[in-house]
Amino acid sequence: MTIFQLMRRNVWRKRLRAILLMFSVSVAFLIYGLTASFVSGSQGAAGASDNLLGVFNKASRRLPLPLAYLNRIAADRDVAAVAYTARMRGYVEVEKNVVAVSAVDPQAIAAANGDELKLTPELIAALEEAGDRVLVGRALAEAEGWSIGQRIGFTGQLARADGSRNWSFTIAGFFEGADASTDTYFMLARYDALNAARARDKDTVDAFVVRPRPGVSPSVLAARIDALFANSAAQTRTQSEKQFLEAFLRQFADIGLIVSLVVGAAFVTILMIAVNTMLFAVRERRFEIGVLKVLGFSSPRILALILGETLFIFLVGGAGGLVLAKLATLSIGPEFGLVFGTSVLAKSLAIMAGLGLLTGLLPAVIAVRLPIVNAFRTR
Repeated sequence: MTIFQLMRRNVWRKRLRAILLMFSVSVAFLIYGLTASFVSGSQGAAGASDNLLGVFNKASRRLPLPLAYLNRIAADRDVAAVAYTARMRGYVEVEKNVVAVSAVDPQAIAAANGDELKLTPELIAALEEAGDRVLVGRALAEAEGWSIGQRIGFTGQLARADGSRNWSFTIAGFFEGADASTDTYFMLARYDALNAARARDKDTVDAFVVRPRPGVSPSVLAARIDALFANSAAQTRTQSEKQFLEAFLRQFADIGLIVSLVVGAAFVTILMIAVNTMLFAVRERRFEIGVLKVLGFSSPRILALILGETLFIFLVGGAGGLVLAKLATLSIGPEFGLVFGTSVLAKSLAIMAGLGLLTGLLPAVIAVRLPIVNAFRTR
């Protein structure tokens, strides 16, 4: 019998205890998998860019900026591309079905943010065909079951010149996003068509999107852009995409702190349970440990045997929790932006290994230091 077979049999000698312990580990890693998927997804800030700048109204992000700012920003020698967007929220069919529309200049958004959204020349050409054309993000299209060429009705918060809030669009294509963490739960419409039809705030935008030239510090460029409009009626605040998302999430709560506290509490609890369980297991097997020592098992082999048991428990239990987390991210839907990617998996495996070794360390040391005479006295 090899040490791996002995390790596996020791784990399953008390099946109910092993199953309950693995279940506890699964719950802990289910919690971690879901929270980590949120942080690394499109609703978190982990995957956001540090190099893409957003220019907003300093007084409030809900207040618009004049479109005339575009030429002054573009004139900066360190600006590679600049685009603008007017954001409109509304719903499709029912009020609970909330959707966002970003009105943009097709060529400008392709130059500034085309790589992140995978805006191909074919998609841009399709958007430019008519004023009522829209490009739909893949996540939104899959959630709604839309197809190219479909006509959709949209009730927006922005009123039209005729007093209604009903907008109608034709889907010209779908954009994918550079990776799974890219937010694609929105639509891209043409700014000129929206600007001509809306009742108020004409020739204004909600934000400018600025891409610095290679080698240019985003923070330096951001400060210079804000200095351009320091004495204007509508002063600006320029932030990177990551800074903006982090600030936005902090309006509701410190997501990072909450995630750390929840995950930390789960892992500390499971660590205490597992250590206590393994201590009892080692105490029950003192006589067997003494026999192993008499048979010539060295201290490193006994140490490896105990550590291997805890690693086995955490790997099996953790794998079950991660599988449940992955299934949950697939079933919850794309609107929550949960992304269970390779980074989450790699961190989870590292945590499993760390907790497994940490849990088994104290019981293993006790087993190694157990005198043979004391072990035989238990019988």
